[in-house]
Amino acid sequence: MPDATGNKGHEPEESQVPPPPPPMSASPPRILIIGAGSRGRTYANAVKSSCNGIVVAVAEPDAYKRSQLGRTFIWGDGPPPAEGAVFDGWRDYVAYEARRRARVLSGEDHVPPGVDAAFVCVLDEMHREVVMALTSLGGLHIMCEKPLATTLGDCVDLYGALASNVGGKGEQMLFSIGHVLRYSPHNMLLRRLVLEQRVIGDVLSVVHTEPVGWWHFTHSYVRGNWRRESTTAPSLLTKSCHDIDVLLWLLCSQPSCSAADVPPPHLPSHVSSTGALQYFKKSRKPVAAGAATNCLSCAVEESCKYSAKRIYLGSDLAGLGSGNRSWPVSIVVPDIESYGEEQTAREAVLSRLAEDYDASTADAHVGQRNWFGRCVYESDNDVCDEQVVTMTWDEDPLPLPGTAVTATGADRLGGRGAKTATFHMVAQTRKICERYTNLYGVDGEIYADSTTIRVHDFGTGQTTTHHPRRESVGHGGGDQGLTRQFVLAVDKVKNHGWTADRAQRELIGCTLEEVIRSHAMVFCAEEARRGKKVVDWKQWWATQVEGKLVKAAVAQ
Repeated sequence: MPDATGNKGHEPEESQVPPPPPPMSASPPRILIIGAGSRGRTYANAVKSSCNGIVVAVAEPDAYKRSQLGRTFIWGDGPPPAEGAVFDGWRDYVAYEARRRARVLSGEDHVPPGVDAAFVCVLDEMHREVVMALTSLGGLHIMCEKPLATTLGDCVDLYGALASNVGGKGEQMLFSIGHVLRYSPHNMLLRRLVLEQRVIGDVLSVVHTEPVGWWHFTHSYVRGNWRRESTTAPSLLTKSCHDIDVLLWLLCSQPSCSAADVPPPHLPSHVSSTGALQYFKKSRKPVAAGAATNCLSCAVEESCKYSAKRIYLGSDLAGLGSGNRSWPVSIVVPDIESYGEEQTAREAVLSRLAEDYDASTADAHVGQRNWFGRCVYESDNDVCDEQVVTMTWDEDPLPLPGTAVTATGADRLGGRGAKTATFHMVAQTRKICERYTNLYGVDGEIYADSTTIRVHDFGTGQTTTHHPRRESVGHGGGDQGLTRQFVLAVDKVKNHGWTADRAQRELIGCTLEEVIRSHAMVFCAEEARRGKKVVDWKQWWATQVEGKLVKAAVAQ
């Protein structure tokens, strides 16, 4: 019952028990993991714990990572891995699979079965060549970690390659992108409340924030893999492309994509963006730090909150001293688990943190690896640590059925009224990737954070609080959700007579066109930011993307 203020208070948590894995088919989907880093291990674990498929092969150049994933998810502590279970890299897999298929065609007996699907979990800048190679083989379902590629041109090329990736029946194979936010129970409930139940009526504006976190940002975007646009891409793409995707998913897409004849999406009209590298640069360096470029030789290291020793060895964040040997410590020393005593592990981390470069070091060498002991004010980073993207929509009602006249009036817009979405990516926050969103509608408003969704109804004055289940810490269950849906889709196509088109729409719930659109929105926003301008989205899409998509599809 509501109290005197109309607040219904906290409702029971919803669907607290994670769903069991779908039942195994007689011939379960066989999965290859390409890239045995943190994301590859995450998806392999999700396949094992939440899906009706099996990981049967790994391709990874690093011997320790390759062996670790293989022993954990494929061959265990038993006999050596079987033929076709382990590869030194994706090229070795592609060459092997071509030979394996040739052996099958020649009628050779006892050829090991191939895989049905591949998870591509290599570095962002490698996505294009890996996915291109897989589509050239043909006949494989593909899940690629986000982002799809690091340039708009590469995204367009991959669209053409994926559209032409067909199986033996000439049907386009399944594709999924690592936009895991779509698959968390939290965001699935939020979308259902907004689009299906329309608890706040037409949405007028959304303000969505991704708080990267003050020390997390330094790990990944100042010292780590994604610090330089020239070697990876803008931080809006590498960190926040799935935030832009979620906004488009909430504001453009239809409530359900299970039907093949859904109406056209309500697309933005204009895009603008501001942002820069505001803090992590030399002009912000404490004067007392002097000329030091590495934390281990800095006079103010003990008082600096960005001290690499504090972050990776300390006990107050997620360092070795807290008992943690997974991320981020395992990124600094990938084989940290192999070091037994804490002192030995500590020495291994210190040795890695001591590595540094100076003016005589070739820039190519600096850019090709990480420097986790480097002073955050003296690094070679150049990506934005603060950015705002604004997307606006004009009224765009569809014609009423049976007429040629466009419907008018706020009650007849069919959810296609004018609206605005603002996205804020910020580094300097206490929260570590704990996103929060405010949605303002004609009938109420919603506040959603990582654990709750609070809906306030203007008409009744009541506030209802939802507690979606949190299946795991991996993007609020999004890692498991995406993996479960993709593998289930593969199973339905392989074993249960579903068409790939049906499984793509009903189970993966995201089309190749949506993948390209959300990535294109990021590149459009970057053009707006660099040019300090407002971009006409429809015109930009027509000139920069649409025609090229057609050419890419034809070229394949």
